[in-house]
Amino acid sequence: MNTIESFLSVLSMLPFFPFLIVYFLVLYYKKQKKVALLTAMDVTTIFLIAAVAALFNNTFDSGFGFYLILILLLIALGLIGSAQTRLKGKIDYKRMFRVVWRMAFVLMGFSYLVLMAFGLFSYIIALM
Repeated sequence: MNTIESFLSVLSMLPFFPFLIVYFLVLYYKKQKKVALLTAMDVTTIFLIAAVAALFNNTFDSGFGFYLILILLLIALGLIGSAQTRLKGKIDYKRMFRVVWRMAFVLMGFSYLVLMAFGLFSYIIALM
């Protein structure tokens, strides 16, 4: 069990590896680039959330990173659900969750890059 935890923690700290692994596996079995890309995005979002939460906690010396991401995802679900209700009169739950999950991929990917750069620069400045 210890090796599985170590492997998952490495994948969480380097979330582009799960993306590549899932993308090429799905591409090999399904032979469809769009399906492979969307599946890789969906799987990688979990690892990005873990990585961004850890980077946020380390950068700002906090324990609130995961909860902040969870609150933002819940707010996004509420806003999109409200918009669907106003526009169509009903909520399509599958579409709502898929939109929020894909938005989370984009935002977490950007946040990962920003927090990684910020943490790296602050570490270099602290060494000087």
